[in-house]
Amino acid sequence: MEKQFYKHEKYLSSDKLQGRFPGTQGNNEAAGYIKKYFQKHDLKPLQSGSYYQYFQLFVKEGINKMPSDSVQTQNVVGYIEGSDSQLKNEYIVIGAHYDHWGWGGINSGSKKKDTVAIHNGADDNASGVSALLCILEQVTKAKVKPKRSIIFVSFSGEEEGLLGSKYFIKHLPVPMASVKVMLNMDMVGRLNAEKQIYMGGAGTFPDGVDLMKKIGENSGLNPVIHAGDVGGSDHVSFYKAGISAVGFHTGGHPQYHTPEDDFDLINFKGGALVTQYIYNALLSIANYPQPLYFINQN
Repeated sequence: MEKQFYKHEKYLSSDKLQGRFPGTQGNNEAAGYIKKYFQKHDLKPLQSGSYYQYFQLFVKEGINKMPSDSVQTQNVVGYIEGSDSQLKNEYIVIGAHYDHWGWGGINSGSKKKDTVAIHNGADDNASGVSALLCILEQVTKAKVKPKRSIIFVSFSGEEEGLLGSKYFIKHLPVPMASVKVMLNMDMVGRLNAEKQIYMGGAGTFPDGVDLMKKIGENSGLNPVIHAGDVGGSDHVSFYKAGISAVGFHTGGHPQYHTPEDDFDLINFKGGALVTQYIYNALLSIANYPQPLYFINQN
């Protein structure tokens, strides 16, 4: 898995994609890369025969060297059908945003607004997408398919205010009541020396905290588990809609939202450990023996 994580991370955080800002060629090429692996591993498109869910967002003047304008971008969405005749009508969503701040600039979320340079977002969030694609490969290669259906989604527009996940929630391709849990990965590429994987929202579904603790045993990780503290990434859009949601990350760092968040700082061995942990959580929830329902943590 480490080898695959490295491969995906290297491409997605490369200068070639110029920071993956929505509406740019680099953003579209990143979407195309994700789509290629959705196709390769035989995910089914959820709507209109397309893996793309297009939406518009407005770009403020001065971001990414672009004029103020409305641009088109896309979520990338596919699913694997569950194996249980009843539970396959329930869905677990696993996701990670693929957009970042492009060349930065004024009005952007860059911490260095006066520096116009490629913000590769190696940790934020090429790492989450790398984990998503590794998990996808493991799920589809497993001989025993999960009981519940799993939706894989890579969001655009997260940096501008969770726009891709908000659009997804408003235009769900399945009934909202059938979406039981959402797992989100945002910045999972910088595992620290204490081997801590942080998560918020583990208490939003039944016995979630206990499950995450159990999965942590012999994982090589030290999970820091919060029942609430849902956080600030795309899973929040699901939580606000009354869907159980857990966000995973490996912590902040000085390179966050700067041009220095680069490939050479990624902990690939750690990324593989984190990916394996989240894969185990995903399968456990997809095969959960008890009913899944939302537990508010406010």
